[in-house]
Amino acid sequence: MLDIFQREFIYLWYYFTILFNQIVIYWIFGIVLGSVVSVFGKDKIHSLFVSTQNKKLGVFGVVPASLLGIASPLCMYGTIPIAASFSEKGMRDDWLAAFMMSSILLNPQLLIYSAALGRTAFIIRLVSCIVCGILAGLCVRFFFRDKGFFNFSMLVLPGTRDTDPNVLMRLLKNIWRNIKATGGYFFLGIVLAALFQRYVSPDAFAGIFGSQQGFGVLMAATIGVPLYVCGGGTIPLLLEWLRHGMSLGAAAAFMITGPATKITNLGAVKIVLGSRQFSIFLVYTIVFAITTGLIIDYSL
Repeated sequence: MLDIFQREFIYLWYYFTILFNQIVIYWIFGIVLGSVVSVFGKDKIHSLFVSTQNKKLGVFGVVPASLLGIASPLCMYGTIPIAASFSEKGMRDDWLAAFMMSSILLNPQLLIYSAALGRTAFIIRLVSCIVCGILAGLCVRFFFRDKGFFNFSMLVLPGTRDTDPNVLMRLLKNIWRNIKATGGYFFLGIVLAALFQRYVSPDAFAGIFGSQQGFGVLMAATIGVPLYVCGGGTIPLLLEWLRHGMSLGAAAAFMITGPATKITNLGAVKIVLGSRQFSIFLVYTIVFAITTGLIIDYSL
């Protein structure tokens, strides 16, 4: 019996080390880049967003808003206070919706992590998140033009944690916070991916998420709701799923519903949306994820 456990441990350790060596460089680079942007570029990005309201962009303002949402390094609990300050300065709800939607789905750190999935999956994730933010802004513009979509009146704004007067120490502390926030999930994701590679039949998995395109997309969008905890932790799983036959459309659906319905993000979004708008947010996310997945699978 001991020999069996030892053999299985050796197999799992082998899979773990292979996955770790493939992905760790993206994790390290993503953490460093995210911290650099947070410490040195965050205020510039937000100032640039505020400056757009002085330009007569009209409906097209949702495009730079979505792009700047992805460039913002903050988590959703950090993005919402920033969005509240934008709203106080007169920022329109449709631009805020585009900014917040894309910020939920992607940030510079997660973007670097996603490079481990390969060029095609990386481009799909980036483009789909930009489009999701743009369409969210357009929906708010045309359906809530005179009603208002957000309510920041009950929000208490926290202070920033990047306050050390020494710039180098400020950066190092930010990097350390990122490591503590993502490290456990990153290693857990590799462990789960190693278990998956060892014990799940590739043919069975491909039959669910690969060959049956419509059903695979629906399943991926559905499992994205309970399974997604941390972006860094899901990259090893997605890497293995794609290798075992998951379609790019199913992967795209998972990468949209996952971060948008992550429990911490839902809690943050619920703060500034009433029950009706919150329900609309969930329906929009799921419909967009499934539609995007189907378009990708039937066009590639």
